[in-house]
Amino acid sequence: MERRRFLATSLAGVLAAPRVIGAQPAGKIARVGILSAGPSASAGETARTPLFVALRDLGWIAGQNLALEPRYAGGHTERLSALAAELVRANVDVIVTTLNQETLEARQATATIPIVMVLGVLPVQAGLVASLARPGANVTGTAVAPIAAGKYFELLKEAVPKLTRVALLWDPTFPGLDPHSSHEMPQHEAHKLGLSLVLIEMPRADDLEAALGRLVSDRPGALFVVPSGAIAARMARLIDFTARQRLPSIYPSRTFAEAGGLMSYGYEREELARRAAAQLDRVLRGAKPADLPVEQPTRYELIINTRTAKTLGLTLAPTLLARADHVID
Repeated sequence: MERRRFLATSLAGVLAAPRVIGAQPAGKIARVGILSAGPSASAGETARTPLFVALRDLGWIAGQNLALEPRYAGGHTERLSALAAELVRANVDVIVTTLNQETLEARQATATIPIVMVLGVLPVQAGLVASLARPGANVTGTAVAPIAAGKYFELLKEAVPKLTRVALLWDPTFPGLDPHSSHEMPQHEAHKLGLSLVLIEMPRADDLEAALGRLVSDRPGALFVVPSGAIAARMARLIDFTARQRLPSIYPSRTFAEAGGLMSYGYEREELARRAAAQLDRVLRGAKPADLPVEQPTRYELIINTRTAKTLGLTLAPTLLARADHVID
């Protein structure tokens, strides 16, 4: 049930001849460091992610004119500082980050190596850039404003019409994001829909089991997860838990729905990857991050996993399924 056709970036990358890389000495291989709080992946696996597939279409091909130096913290965000220092010592040409905490650690490790963030959240408020129009230092990339929690509660309420109690799982150490003080105020958004809200904190990957214990004891009817590096690193365990507990869940990241979560709603992954790849391409060609405005995606996608719905014993309304941009069945 596709309503939107995604660009076939991987096919285009295979067919397109690599372009001459401007501002690069002849024969030099650009070295890109990746700083991630998420689970470990090889350089080959990293090269197949949407960002580097999109970058390939711009002429940067891993193993030819591009070398990847991935550093993954496996959910242990306290390791990010040391991993950032490793990339600085390796003297990579640019450091790619995703989440705010990764960007913050990279910026603290170096004021000279360019940093391209893929998914900054409120980067001005988080202190990562001076402004979106003129970042002003060595950080640029793409950024988003958090989608109001009310949108996720509405989707959960539509999937589970009798829902009265919902839990929000989040990382309180995530720079620039605080559900207690943000403009959207999740408690208020939940109450407008007649829902009571349980806030469950998970600052470290090792805190997952305690968080799951809270879910068992508080017995919410659904779960909204705000992913962080720590949460992403325990994605498989979290999704297995929600399946066993028959707990409908929704996420801002499509990756979770593809891994077995019930739904995701967020910025369209392919558009975000293309915009971030374009920023990375400009930096590799010699542009200064301080002069590159931070890009913001504009398109959203709703993903519904009907296989998971069947496992949970849910019969989803046809009107909800019709709104989905992609249904996993």
